[in-house]
Amino acid sequence: AVVLLDEIEKAHPEVFNILLQVLDDGRLTDSQGRTVDCRNAIFIMTSNIGSRHIAEHAGFGLTDSVREAVMADLRAHFRPEFLNRIDDIALFNPLGQEQVAAIAGIMLRGLNQRLAIKRIRLDFDKTALALIAEKGFDPVYGARPLRRYLQREVETSLAKAMLGGEIPEGSLVHVKRAKDALAFEVKAGGFSD
Repeated sequence: AVVLLDEIEKAHPEVFNILLQVLDDGRLTDSQGRTVDCRNAIFIMTSNIGSRHIAEHAGFGLTDSVREAVMADLRAHFRPEFLNRIDDIALFNPLGQEQVAAIAGIMLRGLNQRLAIKRIRLDFDKTALALIAEKGFDPVYGARPLRRYLQREVETSLAKAMLGGEIPEGSLVHVKRAKDALAFEVKAGGFSD
């Protein structure tokens, strides 16, 4: 099993006591005396502790001084006995526009799959993808705002146009950048399998 504990720093202090048992003994015993074997489980924990150091040096890679600053923040927040039971701590570079554009491309392929039922296909040019990456990215929240941006600016706009009869079944919709917004060009009958 893989167990993901996202933003572990926000967990209740009692959770850390439970994790100490799991990470030390490979098992978890509840208040009823029931035991769960965790020896074949992989625990992955994420944290934003120290992320400000990484963000401050974005574009320069993870230098030794950045790693040391992050580790100092981790040591200040977590008890030594908890950190001692963690096998490895991996630091990640912040996402850049290129990575966010790639994530947007994956999300848009999913949208195209849903639209295929109506025989509608979206085609995004590079300028549209760049705008989506720019507007859907936040240095603090990463790519999390991306889905909301796509829902608001692409999916909702498309749904309104489809309901209004502007995008009939079998259409190819070319999405491009028009100043600071997305523009849709509809080619009726342009859908191809």
